[in-house]
Amino acid sequence: MPTARAYMNDLLLAEADSWETVEGNVYFPPSSIKDQTVFIKSDTKTFCPWKGEAEYYTIKIGDQSVQDAAWYYANPYEKAANIKDHIAFYKSKVSVTVEEG
Repeated sequence: MPTARAYMNDLLLAEADSWETVEGNVYFPPSSIKDQTVFIKSDTKTFCPWKGEAEYYTIKIGDQSVQDAAWYYANPYEKAANIKDHIAFYKSKVSVTVEEG
């Protein structure tokens, strides 16, 4: 069974055997987040015409902060209901891998 993982530096942020993939991004279920304390809500919000409003997290590990490294849809439109509260990461800021188990 494949496993999806998200790392920043050497810290495992999320790990899941089940996830959603939308537009090439892995959306991790909330239960797959390893340490919620490193996720700091950001004031940034963006809008997608078919998913709705995305909200963002800055990831803070020790003295390092990566602004708006992750996003989620708290109230997605009906067509994107499957990713409600799932977290996706910018691939340029966080390493996301999917490996066969």
